[in-house]
Amino acid sequence: MSAVPAPEGGPDAGATWHYGDPLGEQRAAETGAVLIDRSHRRVLTLTGSDRQTWLHSISSQHVSELPDGASTQNLSLDGQGRVEDHWLQTELDGVTYLDTEPWRGEPLLAYLQKMVFWSQVTPADADMAVLSLLGPQLADAAVLAALGIDALPAEQTAIPSTSGGFVRRLTEASPGQIELDVLVERSRSVDVQRRLIDAGVRPAGVWAYEAHRVAALRPRLGVDTDERTIPHEVNWIGAAVHLDKGCYRGQETVARVHNLGKPPRMLVLLHLDGSVDRPATGDPVLAGGRAVGRLGTVVEHVDLGPVALALVKRGIPADTALSTGGDAEVAATIDPGSLPAVDGPGAGRVAVERLRGTAR
Repeated sequence: MSAVPAPEGGPDAGATWHYGDPLGEQRAAETGAVLIDRSHRRVLTLTGSDRQTWLHSISSQHVSELPDGASTQNLSLDGQGRVEDHWLQTELDGVTYLDTEPWRGEPLLAYLQKMVFWSQVTPADADMAVLSLLGPQLADAAVLAALGIDALPAEQTAIPSTSGGFVRRLTEASPGQIELDVLVERSRSVDVQRRLIDAGVRPAGVWAYEAHRVAALRPRLGVDTDERTIPHEVNWIGAAVHLDKGCYRGQETVARVHNLGKPPRMLVLLHLDGSVDRPATGDPVLAGGRAVGRLGTVVEHVDLGPVALALVKRGIPADTALSTGGDAEVAATIDPGSLPAVDGPGAGRVAVERLRGTAR
């Protein structure tokens, strides 16, 4: 197979984009099992007796008592509640593992080291590769043996592998669609990949992973977010933000938006006109010639065709005629199923309105 590299200058530069049949690789992820080498991601470790309570105090998720084997998402916010860092976090055998986007590894590590002060915790870089697997056949005996495990872990948990490292299972994007991450020492990555391929798992590029992620409405830091993004806009409340925990940087904004108002933007799936050139990440989304949002990930999906994630002004109806700006003007429509649920005002807003009514 001939590996086609991911576009230079893109978020996955240096990784394999596909192996000559990107749509076939996506179909195999839905019907069989595929292996995607995402070892360009950065992995950090936290060790020391204070690592959980310390990280709990400076991040958005409730992790002070995260049990062994548990996995979750987590964020670091700035003072205004805007997202600076997003990572996947796993607690295993006395070590906290964080894996994040390749370009955020150094800044995140520097921030964590700066925040240690007197706590008993040591943040460090880990020479580990991230391999992702998708497909309903990942529970087959041959695949489990290649992974060095007896059975799949439960969703949002991880188990050690006899081949080294650990296997983490993510929440299913759709019924029966298994998604695993294998974190292993880089020196063992090639051997693990070979054993998986020998067990019938098909190699695939990051194109297949990105198409799967976009269809599942999972945002990616720095691609589907910008410098103004708050967690409420991209479905990270609950998944990466715990609303009932102590103080952390940015908490006031999180609480205020949750209780009193609505986020200014919402993450949606856009269907794009496939007869013209593709727009690019960061291009504006227009309604009647007026900017109402920005494009995130743009990808060709085997079933949906050309699609994109976009942050658009909250409340835009699904039937609004949209187009993209930038170098390519492309007609776009919102997938109605991607719109956030219509919800009532927060508890704080209800209380304020009740007081106002009483005052009258």
